Amino acid sequence: MSGARSEVRKSSALGRPDMAWRPVLSAFCVSLIGIGLARFAYTPLLPAIVSAHWFDASTAAYLGAANLAGYLAGALLGRRLAVRWSVVTILRAMMLLATAAFFACAEPVSFAWYFGWRFAAGLAGGALMVLAAPSVLAHVPVARRGLAGGVIFMGVGAGVAASGTLVPLLLQGGVTQTWIGLGLLSALLTALAWAGWPHEQPDAPAPTHSEPAATSRSRAITLRALYGEYALNAAGWVPHMIFLVDYVARGLHQGVAVGAEFWVLFGIGATLGPVLAGHLADRAGFGAALRLSFFIEAVAVALPVFDLGRAGLIVSSVVVGAFVTGTVPLVLGRIGELLPHQPARQKAAWSTATVAFAIFQAMAAYGLSFVFEHSGGDYRMLFIIGACSITAALALDLVTAVVASRSAR
Repeated sequence: MSGARSEVRKSSALGRPDMAWRPVLSAFCVSLIGIGLARFAYTPLLPAIVSAHWFDASTAAYLGAANLAGYLAGALLGRRLAVRWSVVTILRAMMLLATAAFFACAEPVSFAWYFGWRFAAGLAGGALMVLAAPSVLAHVPVARRGLAGGVIFMGVGAGVAASGTLVPLLLQGGVTQTWIGLGLLSALLTALAWAGWPHEQPDAPAPTHSEPAATSRSRAITLRALYGEYALNAAGWVPHMIFLVDYVARGLHQGVAVGAEFWVLFGIGATLGPVLAGHLADRAGFGAALRLSFFIEAVAVALPVFDLGRAGLIVSSVVVGAFVTGTVPLVLGRIGELLPHQPARQKAAWSTATVAFAIFQAMAAYGLSFVFEHSGGDYRMLFIIGACSITAALALDLVTAVVASRSAR
């Protein structure tokens, strides 16, 4: 009898919504390690690597691109790996791989060595992005998934903020010491996340009743459009993610130190954005929140074009930073709305969305670099293109809503 009561108490405890926050913390650590640090810490490290004569400027830029290539590979391989091994095993392995990459980059052994480890760091980040959040959010009550997703992806923003504050402090001891310090931080976060993952359960089958063909067709149209919207959005962020600091430092002749201040503001926005966006989505719905975010983003990306001074740049930096991370839980939640009670299809759709994101972001990075070079260093052109890309995402969403509505009749 006492054993039965114990079992009931155990079941009740597991059913409480607050019990999901331990896995959410683990997923937060994952996004901080795999994206926040593994990708964004390289931005402030790059000039130090060049100054230390580890690699020349052009070679160091290619090493940065290796991380983007690895991220795409990780996004493509993540779901396939999960077919052979448990998701928890893969998450732990990728955290260890990302941590090892920090230590491996502490010495410039060779270009091939460095390229391989930067690629490995990106691969770990891509796989972690694809697998961690969907696995955890499946255990969070539906009414709290927006906020929980925001907390998870807040780790990315925390990494951006850390790259503008922690890395400069570590660099006082040298480049090698900085990489080791990042490795130790990643190891600590890995240990914190290690035992916090939820017990895996087979994906629940989709409901046996079939929905009307028109409704199914409408959902499919909206989902395919969502992939395009997320990809266009990723391209629209690139002017701020790559050129913001350079624009302030060289384009406005404010210097590197002032440029770094705006990168910290960008990071503060990126830290707060996911939680605020998730909170909004829990109340207004993910579709409505995503549409509003596209509108605000397009305006914020375009602000530097209008010479509004320091205040305009501050608003632009914080707002764009907020949506660089805040849009991620909105898209993941929107997938959940379009594929309710179908966790396996949700995970596959999130993987597809992440791959589309990675491809367009890499294409935009190279494309805008080409535009910048051949326009004589015209920064405003970059922000105009970015704003147009996000406006296109909003237009696609609005047009799709009309088409899907007609298809559902």
